[in-house]
Amino acid sequence: MKKIKLPVFCATIGAAASVVFWVFLFAIKYGTELIWDVIPQRFSQINLYPLIICTAGGLIIGIIRKVFGDYPENMMTVFGKLKKEKTYPYRKLPALFICALLPLIFGSSVGPEAGMVGLIVALCCWAGDNMKFARDQSEYYSRMGAEITLSVMFRSPLFGLLNVEEDIVETDQAEKGQGPSGSEKVILYCVAAGSGFGVFWLMNTVFGKVSEGFPTFDSVPAQKADYLLFIVYLICGIILGIFFERSEKIFEGIGHRLPSVVKEGLAGLILGGVSYVLPVIRFSGEEQMGILIDNYNAYLPLAMIGIAFLKIIMTNMCISLGLKGGHFFPLIFAAVCLGFGVSLMIFPQEVSHATYAAAIVAAGTLGVSLKKPLAVSMLLLLCFPAQYLLWIVPSAAISAYAGRQLALKDPAESK
Repeated sequence: MKKIKLPVFCATIGAAASVVFWVFLFAIKYGTELIWDVIPQRFSQINLYPLIICTAGGLIIGIIRKVFGDYPENMMTVFGKLKKEKTYPYRKLPALFICALLPLIFGSSVGPEAGMVGLIVALCCWAGDNMKFARDQSEYYSRMGAEITLSVMFRSPLFGLLNVEEDIVETDQAEKGQGPSGSEKVILYCVAAGSGFGVFWLMNTVFGKVSEGFPTFDSVPAQKADYLLFIVYLICGIILGIFFERSEKIFEGIGHRLPSVVKEGLAGLILGGVSYVLPVIRFSGEEQMGILIDNYNAYLPLAMIGIAFLKIIMTNMCISLGLKGGHFFPLIFAAVCLGFGVSLMIFPQEVSHATYAAAIVAAGTLGVSLKKPLAVSMLLLLCFPAQYLLWIVPSAAISAYAGRQLALKDPAESK
Protein backbone atom coordinates (compact mmCIF):
# COMPACT_ATOMS: atom_id res chain seq x y z
CA MET A 1 0.00 0.00 0.00
CA LYS A 2 2.83 2.39 0.83
CA LYS A 3 4.29 1.89 -2.67
CA ILE A 4 1.02 3.25 -4.05
CA LYS A 5 0.57 5.99 -1.48
CA LEU A 6 3.98 7.60 -1.99
CA PRO A 7 3.70 8.24 -5.77
CA VAL A 8 0.13 9.48 -5.30
CA PHE A 9 1.24 11.76 -2.48
CA CYS A 10 4.14 13.13 -4.57
CA ALA A 11 1.84 13.69 -7.54
CA THR A 12 -0.49 15.55 -5.20
CA ILE A 13 2.41 17.70 -3.95
CA GLY A 14 3.33 18.61 -7.53
CA ALA A 15 -0.27 19.40 -8.45
CA ALA A 16 -0.91 21.43 -5.29
CA ALA A 17 2.32 23.41 -5.74
CA SER A 18 1.32 24.30 -9.30
CA VAL A 19 -2.21 25.31 -8.31
CA VAL A 20 -0.93 27.57 -5.53
CA PHE A 21 1.67 29.07 -7.85
CA TRP A 22 -0.96 29.72 -10.55
CA VAL A 23 -3.25 31.42 -8.01
CA PHE A 24 -0.29 33.46 -6.78
CA LEU A 25 0.51 34.62 -10.33
CA PHE A 26 -3.18 35.40 -10.87
CA ALA A 27 -3.16 37.62 -7.77
CA ILE A 28 0.05 39.33 -8.94
CA LYS A 29 -1.33 39.96 -12.42
CA TYR A 30 -4.60 41.53 -11.40
CA GLY A 31 -3.21 43.29 -8.35
CA THR A 32 -0.52 44.88 -10.52
CA GLU A 33 -3.05 45.88 -13.18
CA LEU A 34 -5.25 47.50 -10.54
CA ILE A 35 -2.46 49.53 -8.99
CA TRP A 36 -0.48 50.45 -12.09
CA ASP A 37 -3.12 50.60 -14.85
CA VAL A 38 -6.69 51.02 -13.55
CA ILE A 39 -6.09 53.56 -10.77
CA PRO A 40 -3.71 55.81 -12.78
CA GLN A 41 -6.25 55.97 -15.63
CA ARG A 42 -9.01 57.13 -13.30
CA PHE A 43 -6.80 59.56 -11.41
CA SER A 44 -4.50 60.75 -14.18
CA GLN A 45 -4.28 64.16 -12.55
CA ILE A 46 -2.25 62.73 -9.65
CA ASN A 47 1.35 63.91 -9.93
CA LEU A 48 4.27 61.75 -8.81
CA TYR A 49 2.01 58.66 -8.72
CA PRO A 50 4.89 56.11 -8.47
CA LEU A 51 6.37 58.02 -5.54
CA ILE A 52 3.04 58.11 -3.69
CA ILE A 53 1.99 54.50 -4.36
CA CYS A 54 5.40 52.96 -3.64
CA THR A 55 5.74 54.87 -0.36
CA ALA A 56 2.19 53.95 0.68
CA GLY A 57 2.87 50.33 -0.28
CA GLY A 58 6.06 50.31 1.76
CA LEU A 59 4.24 51.59 4.85
CA ILE A 60 1.44 49.02 4.43
CA ILE A 61 3.96 46.21 4.04
CA GLY A 62 5.88 47.44 7.10
CA ILE A 63 2.76 47.41 9.28
CA ILE A 64 1.76 43.91 8.11
CA ARG A 65 5.26 42.55 8.67
CA LYS A 66 5.39 44.09 12.15
CA VAL A 67 2.13 42.33 13.04
CA PHE A 68 2.68 38.93 11.39
CA GLY A 69 6.44 38.53 11.22
CA ASP A 70 9.46 39.02 8.97
CA TYR A 71 8.10 37.31 5.85
CA PRO A 72 8.82 36.26 3.19
CA GLU A 73 12.11 34.69 4.21
CA ASN A 74 14.84 33.82 1.74
CA MET A 75 15.23 30.21 0.64
CA MET A 76 18.26 29.43 2.80
CA THR A 77 16.44 30.68 5.89
CA VAL A 78 13.38 28.58 5.03
CA PHE A 79 15.43 25.43 4.49
CA GLY A 80 17.51 26.16 7.59
CA LYS A 81 14.39 26.31 9.75
CA LEU A 82 13.01 23.22 8.05
CA LYS A 83 16.18 21.26 8.72
CA LYS A 84 16.50 22.43 12.33
CA GLU A 85 12.84 22.34 13.41
CA LYS A 86 11.58 19.70 10.93
CA THR A 87 8.65 21.97 10.12
CA TYR A 88 7.70 25.46 8.96
CA PRO A 89 4.95 27.70 10.45
CA TYR A 90 1.99 26.66 8.28
CA ARG A 91 -0.51 28.25 10.68
CA LYS A 92 0.64 31.56 9.19
CA LEU A 93 -0.28 30.62 5.60
CA PRO A 94 -2.54 33.66 4.95
CA ALA A 95 0.18 35.99 6.28
CA LEU A 96 2.83 34.22 4.19
CA PHE A 97 0.70 34.68 1.07
CA ILE A 98 0.01 38.37 1.70
CA CYS A 99 3.59 39.20 2.68
CA ALA A 100 4.90 37.51 -0.46
CA LEU A 101 2.30 39.17 -2.71
CA LEU A 102 2.33 42.83 -1.65
CA PRO A 103 5.94 43.73 -2.54
CA LEU A 104 5.43 42.31 -6.03
CA ILE A 105 2.25 44.23 -6.82
CA PHE A 106 3.59 47.48 -5.36
CA GLY A 107 6.53 47.35 -7.79
CA SER A 108 9.39 46.12 -5.60
CA SER A 109 12.46 45.24 -7.65
CA VAL A 110 12.34 41.55 -6.64
CA GLY A 111 11.20 38.20 -8.00
CA PRO A 112 8.48 35.84 -6.73
CA GLU A 113 10.58 32.78 -5.86
CA ALA A 114 11.38 33.57 -2.21
CA GLY A 115 7.76 34.05 -1.18
CA MET A 116 6.55 31.02 -3.12
CA VAL A 117 9.13 28.67 -1.62
CA GLY A 118 8.13 29.60 1.94
CA LEU A 119 4.45 29.20 1.09
CA ILE A 120 4.85 25.78 -0.54
CA VAL A 121 7.15 24.47 2.20
CA ALA A 122 4.56 25.51 4.79
CA LEU A 123 1.79 23.71 2.87
CA CYS A 124 3.90 20.55 2.54
CA CYS A 125 4.68 20.60 6.26
CA TRP A 126 0.97 20.81 6.99
CA ALA A 127 0.33 17.84 4.68
CA GLY A 128 3.18 15.86 6.23
CA ASP A 129 1.93 16.49 9.77
CA ASN A 130 -1.57 15.37 8.84
CA MET A 131 -0.66 12.19 6.95
CA LYS A 132 0.81 9.52 9.14
CA PHE A 133 2.80 7.63 6.49
CA ALA A 134 4.62 10.85 5.45
CA ARG A 135 5.10 12.38 8.89
CA ASP A 136 8.64 11.11 9.45
CA GLN A 137 9.70 12.42 6.04
CA SER A 138 8.03 15.84 6.13
CA GLU A 139 11.35 17.60 5.50
CA TYR A 140 12.00 15.58 2.34
CA TYR A 141 8.54 16.17 0.87
CA SER A 142 8.67 19.87 1.74
CA ARG A 143 11.93 20.18 -0.19
CA MET A 144 10.31 18.34 -3.07
CA GLY A 145 7.46 20.84 -3.08
CA ALA A 146 9.97 23.69 -3.24
CA GLU A 147 11.84 21.97 -6.07
CA ILE A 148 8.67 21.55 -8.13
CA THR A 149 7.65 25.16 -7.51
CA LEU A 150 11.01 26.49 -8.72
CA SER A 151 10.97 24.10 -11.69
CA VAL A 152 7.51 25.21 -12.82
CA MET A 153 8.30 28.88 -12.12
CA PHE A 154 11.41 28.80 -14.30
CA ARG A 155 10.05 26.27 -16.80
CA SER A 156 13.07 24.04 -16.14
CA PRO A 157 12.47 20.61 -14.50
CA LEU A 158 16.12 20.30 -13.45
CA PHE A 159 16.63 23.81 -12.08
CA GLY A 160 14.47 23.35 -9.00
CA LEU A 161 16.08 20.01 -8.16
CA LEU A 162 19.66 21.20 -8.67
CA ASN A 163 19.15 24.54 -6.92
CA VAL A 164 17.67 23.03 -3.76
CA GLU A 165 19.91 19.97 -3.56
CA GLU A 166 23.10 21.97 -4.18
CA ASP A 167 21.94 24.35 -1.47
CA ILE A 168 21.67 21.82 1.34
CA VAL A 169 24.46 19.78 2.89
CA GLU A 170 22.68 16.88 4.48
CA THR A 171 22.98 13.28 5.56
CA ASP A 172 21.21 10.90 3.22
CA GLN A 173 18.03 9.89 5.03
CA ALA A 174 17.90 6.62 3.13
CA GLU A 175 20.99 5.40 5.03
CA LYS A 176 19.00 5.77 8.25
CA GLY A 177 15.94 4.07 6.82
CA GLN A 178 13.98 7.30 7.13
CA GLY A 179 13.39 8.14 3.49
CA PRO A 180 13.31 6.85 -0.08
CA SER A 181 16.44 5.41 -1.63
CA GLY A 182 18.34 7.26 -4.36
CA SER A 183 16.50 5.57 -7.26
CA GLU A 184 13.13 6.02 -5.52
CA LYS A 185 13.86 9.73 -5.06
CA VAL A 186 14.43 10.14 -8.81
CA ILE A 187 11.20 8.32 -9.64
CA LEU A 188 9.17 10.25 -7.07
CA TYR A 189 10.61 13.56 -8.25
CA CYS A 190 9.70 12.72 -11.85
CA VAL A 191 6.16 11.86 -10.76
CA ALA A 192 5.83 15.12 -8.84
CA ALA A 193 7.38 17.19 -11.65
CA GLY A 194 5.17 15.59 -14.30
CA SER A 195 2.10 16.29 -12.18
CA GLY A 196 3.21 19.86 -11.49
CA PHE A 197 3.90 20.79 -15.10
CA GLY A 198 0.75 19.05 -16.28
CA VAL A 199 -1.51 20.83 -13.81
CA PHE A 200 0.08 24.21 -14.50
CA TRP A 201 -0.43 23.71 -18.25
CA LEU A 202 -4.04 22.69 -17.59
CA MET A 203 -4.69 25.78 -15.46
CA ASN A 204 -3.24 28.02 -18.17
CA THR A 205 -5.31 26.28 -20.83
CA VAL A 206 -8.62 26.35 -18.96
CA PHE A 207 -8.39 29.71 -17.17
CA GLY A 208 -5.92 31.60 -19.35
CA LYS A 209 -2.24 32.43 -18.98
CA VAL A 210 -1.36 34.48 -15.94
CA SER A 211 2.23 35.08 -17.00
CA GLU A 212 4.14 34.96 -20.25
CA GLY A 213 7.28 33.93 -18.37
CA PHE A 214 10.79 35.12 -18.99
CA PRO A 215 11.39 36.08 -22.64
CA THR A 216 13.59 33.91 -24.84
CA PHE A 217 16.39 35.14 -27.07
CA ASP A 218 16.40 34.21 -30.72
CA SER A 219 19.06 31.72 -31.70
CA VAL A 220 21.99 33.77 -33.04
CA PRO A 221 25.19 31.84 -33.91
CA ALA A 222 28.23 33.11 -32.07
CA GLN A 223 31.09 34.44 -34.18
CA LYS A 224 34.87 34.18 -33.86
CA ALA A 225 35.04 37.72 -32.49
CA ASP A 226 32.64 36.69 -29.70
CA TYR A 227 34.81 33.74 -28.66
CA LEU A 228 37.84 36.03 -28.42
CA LEU A 229 35.91 38.22 -25.98
CA PHE A 230 34.81 35.33 -23.76
CA ILE A 231 37.16 36.30 -20.92
CA VAL A 232 36.12 39.96 -21.12
CA TYR A 233 32.42 39.10 -20.82
CA LEU A 234 33.08 36.59 -18.04
CA ILE A 235 35.07 39.16 -16.02
CA CYS A 236 32.22 41.65 -16.45
CA GLY A 237 29.77 39.05 -15.11
CA ILE A 238 31.98 38.22 -12.14
CA ILE A 239 32.34 41.94 -11.34
CA LEU A 240 28.55 42.35 -11.39
CA GLY A 241 28.14 39.28 -9.15
CA ILE A 242 30.68 40.63 -6.66
CA PHE A 243 28.92 44.00 -6.75
CA PHE A 244 25.67 42.22 -5.91
CA GLU A 245 27.20 40.47 -2.88
CA ARG A 246 29.00 43.55 -1.57
CA SER A 247 25.99 45.84 -1.92
CA GLU A 248 23.84 43.16 -0.29
CA LYS A 249 26.00 43.29 2.84
CA ILE A 250 25.89 47.09 2.94
CA PHE A 251 22.10 47.21 2.75
CA GLU A 252 21.74 44.39 5.27
CA GLY A 253 23.71 46.50 7.74
CA ILE A 254 21.46 49.49 7.08
CA GLY A 255 18.33 47.37 7.40
CA HIS A 256 19.34 46.03 10.81
CA ARG A 257 19.69 49.58 12.16
CA LEU A 258 16.27 50.84 11.08
CA PRO A 259 13.02 50.07 12.93
CA SER A 260 10.10 48.27 11.30
CA VAL A 261 7.68 50.32 9.21
CA VAL A 262 10.28 53.11 8.95
CA LYS A 263 12.59 51.03 6.77
CA GLU A 264 9.77 49.72 4.56
CA GLY A 265 8.42 53.25 4.13
CA LEU A 266 11.92 54.50 3.28
CA ALA A 267 12.40 51.67 0.77
CA GLY A 268 9.08 52.55 -0.86
CA LEU A 269 10.03 56.22 -1.01
CA ILE A 270 13.39 55.48 -2.66
CA LEU A 271 11.84 52.95 -5.05
CA GLY A 272 9.11 55.39 -6.02
CA GLY A 273 11.53 58.24 -6.58
CA VAL A 274 13.96 56.22 -8.69
CA SER A 275 11.24 54.47 -10.70
CA TYR A 276 9.51 57.81 -11.39
CA VAL A 277 12.60 58.72 -13.41
CA LEU A 278 13.41 55.16 -14.59
CA PRO A 279 10.28 52.93 -14.65
CA VAL A 280 12.42 50.02 -15.87
CA ILE A 281 13.69 49.62 -12.28
CA ARG A 282 10.30 48.50 -10.97
CA PHE A 283 9.29 44.82 -10.75
CA SER A 284 11.37 41.69 -11.28
CA GLY A 285 12.54 42.38 -14.84
CA GLU A 286 10.54 39.83 -16.86
CA GLU A 287 8.48 42.25 -18.94
CA GLN A 288 11.25 44.83 -18.99
CA MET A 289 13.67 42.29 -20.47
CA GLY A 290 11.19 41.48 -23.24
CA ILE A 291 11.12 45.16 -24.19
CA LEU A 292 14.92 45.28 -24.00
CA ILE A 293 15.32 42.25 -26.28
CA ASP A 294 13.09 43.83 -28.94
CA ASN A 295 14.70 47.29 -28.79
CA TYR A 296 18.18 46.96 -27.29
CA ASN A 297 19.86 48.66 -30.25
CA ALA A 298 17.84 51.80 -29.42
CA TYR A 299 19.54 52.31 -26.03
CA LEU A 300 22.87 53.91 -25.29
CA PRO A 301 25.46 51.31 -24.12
CA LEU A 302 26.48 53.37 -21.07
CA ALA A 303 22.82 53.75 -20.09
CA MET A 304 22.35 49.97 -20.12
CA ILE A 305 25.50 49.44 -18.06
CA GLY A 306 24.28 52.03 -15.54
CA ILE A 307 20.85 50.39 -15.35
CA ALA A 308 22.51 47.02 -14.67
CA PHE A 309 24.27 48.29 -11.54
CA LEU A 310 21.31 50.42 -10.46
CA LYS A 311 19.02 47.37 -10.71
CA ILE A 312 21.36 45.45 -8.38
CA ILE A 313 21.34 48.33 -5.89
CA MET A 314 17.55 48.62 -5.93
CA THR A 315 17.01 44.87 -5.57
CA ASN A 316 19.29 44.65 -2.53
CA MET A 317 17.76 47.80 -1.07
CA CYS A 318 14.23 46.39 -1.43
CA ILE A 319 15.13 43.01 0.06
CA SER A 320 17.12 44.37 3.00
CA LEU A 321 14.66 47.16 3.87
CA GLY A 322 11.58 44.95 3.89
CA LEU A 323 10.08 44.95 0.38
CA LYS A 324 11.26 41.38 0.20
CA GLY A 325 11.35 38.76 -2.52
CA GLY A 326 13.76 36.80 -4.68
CA HIS A 327 16.75 37.95 -6.69
CA PHE A 328 16.98 35.48 -9.60
CA PHE A 329 14.93 37.46 -12.13
CA PRO A 330 16.46 40.87 -11.25
CA LEU A 331 19.98 39.40 -11.50
CA ILE A 332 19.28 37.97 -14.96
CA PHE A 333 17.83 41.29 -16.11
CA ALA A 334 20.82 43.25 -14.74
CA ALA A 335 23.31 40.84 -16.32
CA VAL A 336 21.57 41.05 -19.70
CA CYS A 337 21.68 44.86 -19.55
CA LEU A 338 25.39 44.76 -18.77
CA GLY A 339 26.08 42.22 -21.53
CA PHE A 340 24.18 44.29 -24.08
CA GLY A 341 25.91 47.48 -22.98
CA VAL A 342 29.44 46.05 -23.15
CA SER A 343 28.75 44.32 -26.48
CA LEU A 344 27.37 47.47 -28.09
CA MET A 345 30.35 49.47 -26.86
CA ILE A 346 32.66 47.01 -28.65
CA PHE A 347 30.44 46.45 -31.71
CA PRO A 348 28.41 49.69 -32.03
CA GLN A 349 26.62 48.77 -35.26
CA GLU A 350 26.44 44.97 -34.86
CA VAL A 351 23.70 43.93 -32.44
CA SER A 352 24.11 40.25 -33.45
CA HIS A 353 26.93 39.95 -30.88
CA ALA A 354 24.77 40.99 -27.93
CA THR A 355 23.06 37.66 -27.21
CA TYR A 356 26.34 35.79 -26.70
CA ALA A 357 27.68 38.60 -24.52
CA ALA A 358 24.52 38.60 -22.39
CA ALA A 359 24.70 34.81 -21.92
CA ILE A 360 28.30 34.84 -20.67
CA VAL A 361 27.79 37.86 -18.42
CA ALA A 362 24.64 36.28 -16.95
CA ALA A 363 26.46 32.99 -16.31
CA GLY A 364 29.28 34.87 -14.59
CA THR A 365 26.95 36.95 -12.43
CA LEU A 366 24.72 34.08 -11.34
CA GLY A 367 27.70 31.79 -10.82
CA VAL A 368 29.17 34.19 -8.25
CA SER A 369 25.80 34.73 -6.57
CA LEU A 370 24.40 31.19 -6.51
CA LYS A 371 27.72 29.29 -6.53
CA LYS A 372 25.89 26.37 -8.16
CA PRO A 373 27.04 26.01 -11.79
CA LEU A 374 24.66 23.22 -12.79
CA ALA A 375 21.62 25.06 -11.44
CA VAL A 376 22.80 28.29 -13.11
CA SER A 377 23.18 26.50 -16.45
CA MET A 378 19.69 25.02 -16.26
CA LEU A 379 18.26 28.40 -15.25
CA LEU A 380 19.86 30.23 -18.18
CA LEU A 381 18.45 27.73 -20.66
CA LEU A 382 15.18 29.47 -19.77
CA CYS A 383 16.08 32.40 -21.99
CA PHE A 384 19.25 31.62 -23.98
CA PRO A 385 19.64 29.23 -26.94
CA ALA A 386 20.72 25.69 -26.05
CA GLN A 387 23.73 26.01 -28.39
CA TYR A 388 25.27 28.44 -25.87
CA LEU A 389 25.31 25.77 -23.15
CA LEU A 390 28.86 24.82 -24.16
CA TRP A 391 29.93 28.31 -23.05
CA ILE A 392 27.48 28.86 -20.22
CA VAL A 393 28.55 25.79 -18.22
CA PRO A 394 32.28 26.67 -17.97
CA SER A 395 31.38 30.32 -17.35
CA ALA A 396 29.15 29.34 -14.43
CA ALA A 397 31.75 26.90 -13.07
CA ILE A 398 34.62 29.42 -13.21
CA SER A 399 32.58 32.20 -11.65
CA ALA A 400 31.18 29.88 -8.96
CA TYR A 401 34.76 28.94 -8.02
CA ALA A 402 35.72 32.62 -7.95
CA GLY A 403 32.70 33.37 -5.75
CA ARG A 404 33.65 30.64 -3.28
CA GLN A 405 37.26 31.86 -3.07
CA LEU A 406 36.11 35.42 -2.42
CA ALA A 407 33.72 34.17 0.26
CA LEU A 408 36.55 32.29 1.99
CA LYS A 409 38.64 35.46 2.07
CA ASP A 410 35.77 37.49 3.50
CA PRO A 411 36.01 37.46 7.33
CA ALA A 412 32.24 37.90 7.62
CA GLU A 413 31.64 34.79 5.50
CA SER A 414 34.24 32.61 7.22
CA LYS A 415 32.77 32.99 10.69
